[in-house]
Amino acid sequence: MIRNLYGALLFGAGILHFVREKAFMSIIPKSWPFRRLMVQLSGLIEVILGMMLLLNKGTTFVKRTLPAFFIAVFPANVNMAIKPSKIGGKVIPKWITWGRLPLQWVLIKGVEKIK
Repeated sequence: MIRNLYGALLFGAGILHFVREKAFMSIIPKSWPFRRLMVQLSGLIEVILGMMLLLNKGTTFVKRTLPAFFIAVFPANVNMAIKPSKIGGKVIPKWITWGRLPLQWVLIKGVEKIK
């Protein structure tokens, strides 16, 4: 159950990196180089890890690497909370962008429950 939930969330988020590439680029600090590449690579990683979980292949590998991935994307989430962010031209409410930050740690801790 948890494995499939994480798999679906990762796979869906990964696909969104390509469908809404500009939205994901907007949450990376503008001073960082290779923003588009970061969005594409993180999206690809999410798609691959999500598929691995959905197919129940390499679950041990995913459990070992997923916490590091969540930590690696955390600065973009912080930037999204600090700066007004838009999706589809609409500003995302601050309670969502700030509420997302502790959720990242819940996701990291939840990786332990993947079987």
